[in-house]
Amino acid sequence: MEKKKLSPSTLCVQGGWQPKKGEPRVLPIYQSTTFKYDTSEQMARLFDLEDSGYFYTRLQNPTNDAVAAKIAALEGGVGAMLTSSGQAANFYAIFNICQAGDHFVCSSAIYGGTFNLFAVTLKKLGIDCTFINVDATEEEIDQAFQPNTKALFGETISNPSIDVLDIEKFARIAHKHGVPLIVDNTFATPINCRPFEWGADIVTHSTTKYMDGHATAVGGVIVDSGNFDWEAHAEKFPGLTTPDESYHGLTYTKAFGKMAYMTKATAQLMRDLGSIQSPQNAFLLNLGLETLHLRMPRHCENAQKVAEWLEAQPQVAWVNYCGLKSSKHYELAQKYMPNGSCGVIAFGLKGSREEAIQFMDALKLACIVTHVADARTCVLHPASHTHRQLTDEQLREAGVAPDLIRLSVGIEDANDIIADLQQAMESVK
Repeated sequence: MEKKKLSPSTLCVQGGWQPKKGEPRVLPIYQSTTFKYDTSEQMARLFDLEDSGYFYTRLQNPTNDAVAAKIAALEGGVGAMLTSSGQAANFYAIFNICQAGDHFVCSSAIYGGTFNLFAVTLKKLGIDCTFINVDATEEEIDQAFQPNTKALFGETISNPSIDVLDIEKFARIAHKHGVPLIVDNTFATPINCRPFEWGADIVTHSTTKYMDGHATAVGGVIVDSGNFDWEAHAEKFPGLTTPDESYHGLTYTKAFGKMAYMTKATAQLMRDLGSIQSPQNAFLLNLGLETLHLRMPRHCENAQKVAEWLEAQPQVAWVNYCGLKSSKHYELAQKYMPNGSCGVIAFGLKGSREEAIQFMDALKLACIVTHVADARTCVLHPASHTHRQLTDEQLREAGVAPDLIRLSVGIEDANDIIADLQQAMESVK
């Protein structure tokens, strides 16, 4: 009889760490850089990737691996790797299959830091990116592909514009061109959307956000579905399908099958670039994951109430929340996230940028912070803060209007959040 699959709620609480007799019930912090072996041969086999095990925390650590396994199970993937940040996760996800002279296509509706990473920093490494509108037609997206294109990238729910990615359409386009679809699922989390079920191949997260949920630990993760057939497009992905001389000519797809992508990311990129998540941070992340299934419904319930309230206010020029029927992405959100999307709302006030800043400064319960998606309600003006490195044209490409206020609705009482917004609006002269 097939083993019953555990529900996401149970995986949040008990996934990843299965203690044996006499072992700690709670996942321990393996706060050690190194691990002991009895013979030189045992260590040599680990370095040659012939055995699995722990020898240096930059590559693997038991605490990190247990948390990564929990997230892989939540997303329905074959394997995962924790990184030091969401930025590191997105960089590794692309760099694992792209090298100098390569190209990838990306939705322009993405986080400003990721936009800069892809548009500026990767370009310095010889990797080009073409940005396309998240709502572009299939034909328009097709035109962005080149012979050297290696991936298609997008965010399930974009930060901060709250656009929804048509995952099924993007997956179909990516696969038509023989490349994987990489989806940043940070805002939706696997509680509200599992992109692999809609054809995505690789998922990333900034675990700093809802997964941690308490603004305590920066981190990221990459999850592989194991579904993309690298060998079928071997000429596009030589890093996976041809011998790696740094491991005595080992070929990842031949040696590791469905784990080829994750093994290469760990054994090669993490080995050389070292953007590890500390075991302490992984421990804190695990505590957050244990309540993710409880927190996400409350975030969504509160955000829906706040978004509906904002939409009814005469001082508000516009509201973008995909739970509102007025949202251009409402139908997509219902398709991919029928149980709720996230707790983040984008809106604009009537009046000047100065009045928007005056409103934010008057908030008492909600704090102005460079963060989003944790238990406490917070607010940010992206054009002045997170996206200030972008030009006006790039801001428009990313769907960030100069008046956009990003409101991250927490898990406090919704009436208290609304009262705070009301008093702040009334204070604007």
